[in-house]
Amino acid sequence: MLVESPMKPFESTVPISVVIMVHNEEKNIEECLQSVNGWVREIVVIDDFSTDRTIEIVKKYTPQIYTKEWSNEGKSRNFAYSQATSDYILSLDADERVTPELRDEIIELFKYEPAYNGYDIPHRNYLGSYWIRHGGWYPNAKLKLFKKSEFRYEEAEYHPRAFMEGKPKTLKGNIIHYNYPNFKSMIAKLNHQTDFEARKWIRDGRKMSLVICFRKILTRFVRFYFIKHGYKDGFIGFFMALYSGMYQFLTYCKYWEHQHKLSR
Repeated sequence: MLVESPMKPFESTVPISVVIMVHNEEKNIEECLQSVNGWVREIVVIDDFSTDRTIEIVKKYTPQIYTKEWSNEGKSRNFAYSQATSDYILSLDADERVTPELRDEIIELFKYEPAYNGYDIPHRNYLGSYWIRHGGWYPNAKLKLFKKSEFRYEEAEYHPRAFMEGKPKTLKGNIIHYNYPNFKSMIAKLNHQTDFEARKWIRDGRKMSLVICFRKILTRFVRFYFIKHGYKDGFIGFFMALYSGMYQFLTYCKYWEHQHKLSR
């Protein structure tokens, strides 16, 4: 369903479509849109029935707003990308911002025909106002700019795999990613994410035990805190390493609960 708006699409010399998926993002979406406003050909927003001011804000920047329920991450993202009209897509989340350095790099890149089907972009991840520089959190480059015809996600419920012909090139400019406003939001997101991960373990028939779980917890903590120098981020580095282990532990708890119910 297309939301009507009197605005005309953006026109510029950079032939890319920015695609953003949103749900109640009134606190984030404007800064995200401002970071791409005016220099990309179009902005496409897919809204999961927001009930706050998200759409009111988005309408100031683009008329291309579609309403669709987020039911499956892979399917939802593939639908979102199918609405773009440009050959290349820059995929953003509402809590991400394009830095001026990245903007200039992309503008320069599209002065000629891009040589790659996809481009990985480094992320500066934040917990509150703190930039997490170690523990594998930076540069943490992700495939965010890609040729529409050569890219798709598997239709998986959560953390779908990306498929693209050829290897991507890594750009130098950064995306700023305000992952977590605070510890409370981070813990809430962990609970939400592990629901999906546990369902994936069950659906895939994965065999897990408490011994395997603890080995994964220890391995993750050692890798993030020591090998990848998370300790350089002080207390936050310790918390992030512990957080990565808790992801495994909470997923196992929910997996065990489901298996236990089945055996009764």
